[in-house]
Amino acid sequence: MYRFLAHRIILMFGILAGVMFLTFILSRMLPGSPVEMMLGHRPTPEQIALARAELGLDKPVFIQFFYYLGNLVQGDWGMSLRTGRPVIEDLGMRFGATFELTTLALIIVVTLGIPLGVLSAVKQNSMLDHITRTGSIAGMALPVFLIGMLLQMLFYGKLSWFPLQGRIHSEVALDFSFDPITGLYLIDTLLGGQWVAFKSAVHHLVLPVASLAIASIAVVTRITRNTMVEVLGEDHIKTLRAYGIPARLIYYRYALKATLIPLLTVIGLTYGYMLGGSVVIEYVFDWPGMGSYVVGAITQSDYPAVLGVTILLASIYLTINLIIDLLYQFVDPRLKVA
Repeated sequence: MYRFLAHRIILMFGILAGVMFLTFILSRMLPGSPVEMMLGHRPTPEQIALARAELGLDKPVFIQFFYYLGNLVQGDWGMSLRTGRPVIEDLGMRFGATFELTTLALIIVVTLGIPLGVLSAVKQNSMLDHITRTGSIAGMALPVFLIGMLLQMLFYGKLSWFPLQGRIHSEVALDFSFDPITGLYLIDTLLGGQWVAFKSAVHHLVLPVASLAIASIAVVTRITRNTMVEVLGEDHIKTLRAYGIPARLIYYRYALKATLIPLLTVIGLTYGYMLGGSVVIEYVFDWPGMGSYVVGAITQSDYPAVLGVTILLASIYLTINLIIDLLYQFVDPRLKVA
């Protein structure tokens, strides 16, 4: 197990280094120049040369990359050219918003998607099965930004049930202030005893969380259904039925357990998809997370910010995949490493 873990960690660092290098090269190909953003319009050649030297842009790209790696090892993620603050500080301020959004969406996906897939498999070819399969196809076909905009038009434009954008109402944040201890507003408002702020945070979360969850529920439901249909047709399940084991116990203890390997894989991939999809959703809902931060960084050629977000998201995704690989060993004893 330790040898397996060490091998995977080394592989993770190799993949992360490759992602960093690729992002570093691509960020240099973005239109525009950070020098123009720093100096404004019509800078003199002397100012441009001085700024390029200050940013290290006068050196070859490979040298720039190794300099960046050296600073990164020392904990220096660079300074954002837009905000003027350390990138790691900006990410610390925004990570909580993205984590809260994607984690709540994942909880909803797992809580609803797996039971729906099981019911669809158990009631195969019934009306419930047809509705679930049709909904899954529709959820997978619709782009996540379109789902968000449709929800905005319905629940804000027509019904006025939920707010259009933002993370909390500005007046509520002023009148019922709370300390951002964890960066998760649902927890921070409860710790501060601010129930009005908690209610406002919940209302602002509903639409963006639903937008992320709808598309992902479709994937989890479809995978769960297909794997359950295969498992329910196997001999050991027929034997359990012949012995008179209760149907609910067969479905959720024996059959579902046999589907956990593909389900764990899908859940890990779904969380990675949500991290990528949150960039679009945060932009649609003006959510103050890493998504809106990286969009602004890309449009204004803020190289350090783009790299910082990429490293953080890639690290989270690789860590999740490592956790999923380790869970395989506990779910299926046949996969345990000697």
